[in-house]
Amino acid sequence: MTELPTSPVYFLLVDDREENLVALEAVLQRENLHLLKARSGSEALEKLLEYDVALALVDVQMPSMDGFELAELMRGTQRTKRIPIIFLTAGSADEQRYFRGYEAGAVDFLHKPIEAAVLRSKSDVFFELYQQRQEVARQRDELQAILEENASLLRKSQEFAEALQDADRRKDEFLATLAHELRNPLAPILHAVQILRLGGVSPEELFELNEIVERQVKHMVRLIDDLLDVSRITRGKIQLRRERVWVADIVKSAVETSKTWITDASHRLEVKLPEQPIAVSGDAVRLSQVLANLLNNAAKYTPADGHIIITADRVDDHVRIRVEDNGVGIPLEAQGEIFDMFIQVKQHFQQARGGLGIGLTLVKRLVELHGGTASIFSEGEGQGTSVTIELPLDETTDTRESTADDGSQVVASPFRILVVDDNQDAARSLAKLLDLDGHDTVVANDGKSGIEVARTYQPDVVFLDLGMPNFDGFQTLAAMRALPDLGDVRIVAVTGWGQEADRQRTKEAGFRFHLVKPVEIADLRHVLLQIEATTSI
Repeated sequence: MTELPTSPVYFLLVDDREENLVALEAVLQRENLHLLKARSGSEALEKLLEYDVALALVDVQMPSMDGFELAELMRGTQRTKRIPIIFLTAGSADEQRYFRGYEAGAVDFLHKPIEAAVLRSKSDVFFELYQQRQEVARQRDELQAILEENASLLRKSQEFAEALQDADRRKDEFLATLAHELRNPLAPILHAVQILRLGGVSPEELFELNEIVERQVKHMVRLIDDLLDVSRITRGKIQLRRERVWVADIVKSAVETSKTWITDASHRLEVKLPEQPIAVSGDAVRLSQVLANLLNNAAKYTPADGHIIITADRVDDHVRIRVEDNGVGIPLEAQGEIFDMFIQVKQHFQQARGGLGIGLTLVKRLVELHGGTASIFSEGEGQGTSVTIELPLDETTDTRESTADDGSQVVASPFRILVVDDNQDAARSLAKLLDLDGHDTVVANDGKSGIEVARTYQPDVVFLDLGMPNFDGFQTLAAMRALPDLGDVRIVAVTGWGQEADRQRTKEAGFRFHLVKPVEIADLRHVLLQIEATTSI
C-alpha cells in the first residue's frame, strides 16, 4: 500500500464561543492534524487566505456573519470554493434550514450537543481524503516531471541521431572529396611517369615534367599536413613555438604562399598594414598558415578577376587581421556552422577549385590556441566574405627588436633605394647596410640634389633625413610628390626626433614610415618588408 504523505493537514474550526472551540479541539486532536480556530467569519476568512484547509467545521449561529454567509463567501472564491464544510447547529432540524445549508455548500450537518464519536468518524474521512488527494497530486506532478524528462530525452536522442546522421553524411562527403582531391594531383603525376616510360623526351620537356611532379607532390603534402594538423589539435598534441612575430612578416609569408592561387585566377590583391610595425606572441609558421588558408579560400571562392584585401591593424590590446573578397559569399543560414569540420557550402562546389573543407576549422582552432578569436561575415550569396581574426598584441611591441639582429631575420626582395642625408657618413653607412641586404642604393647629401637624383634614378623607396639645411625633409617630400613620376614612391622619414607629436607631424605630411636615429638594421628590414607586403600582386 502506498504510504500517504506526512505533510500537515489543517482543519478550520469556526465558533463565536471559546468553550465550543476548546471542546472541538479536544475531540479532533490527532497526529499530523493542525486545528485553526476562529471566533468570527472575518477571522475565519483571514485563516483561509493563509492556510490550505482540508475541512471547515462552521457554527451556523454567529453574530455579524453567520455560518451560511461565511459559506457563501467561501464558495465565491477560487481558493476556498472546494473546501468541504460541516455545519454545527443548535437550531431546529427543519428542511428549509438544511436546504439553505446545502445550497451554501455544506457536505453535512451536526447538531449540538455533538457526539464525539460521530464527529471524529466524519472528520477522519475528510482527513484521509485530503491526504489521498495530496498523494494523487504529488504522483501527478511526478508523472508530469517524468513525462517532460522523457520528452526531453526523446528530443535529445532524436537530435543526437540527427547529429550522427549528419556526421556520417559529412564523413562520406569528406571521403569522396578527399578521393577527388588526391586524384587531382595523382593524375598529372601518373601522366608524367607514363610519358617518361615512353621515352623520347627532350631536356625542356623533362624539366617541365619535373616541375609538374614537384608542384603536385607539394599540393598533396599540403592536403595531408592540413589533415594531420586538425588531428593533432583535436587530440591536444600540437605545440606552438612561441616567439615575437611581426605581423608584416607573416602577412608577407602568407601572400607568397598563396600567390599562385591568386595570380592563376587573375585576382587583384591589396595589402593594408599599419604605419607602425606591430607584433604578436605566437608561432610564426602557424600564423602564416592561418593567413594563407584565408587567402587561399578567398581566391578559390572568388570568380576570376576578383578583388581580395588583407588588412592588419591594432585595436586596443589586440591585433586584428581581416581578409575580404568580393566572391560568391555565404548564405546567412550557413554562417553559424562554417567553421565546423568538413563543411563546404553546397553552392560553392561549382565555384571552388578544390579543398577538403577543413581550412576554416584549422584557422579557428589555431587562432584559439594563440588566445585569439576568428569570425566570419557575409551579407549572403554573391556578396563576398569577410573573415576576421583577433590576436593578443605583444606587450613589448615597439618599432625596435628587443635584442640585436643576428642576421637571421627575413629580408625583403631587392628595392631601388635613395638615401638623402646631409651627413655624408650617415648616408653612406645607411646605404651600405641596405646594399648588404641586396638592395640597389644611391646617395644624395641635400634636399635639392635628392630631388634631381630621384627624377633620374626613379627609386622604389626614399630614406629622407628631416633636419637638412636650406631645403629640409618636409620641403623635399613635397617637391618629390609634385613630380608625376614620383607620386607613388614610398618615402620614409629618418630623424633624431621620436616623440608622438613628431610621428604625427610626419604622418600628416605624407611620410609612409618614421624611423628614429640611430636606425638599426632590424628597423630597416621591418619597414621594407611592410612596403613589400603592401605592393599589390
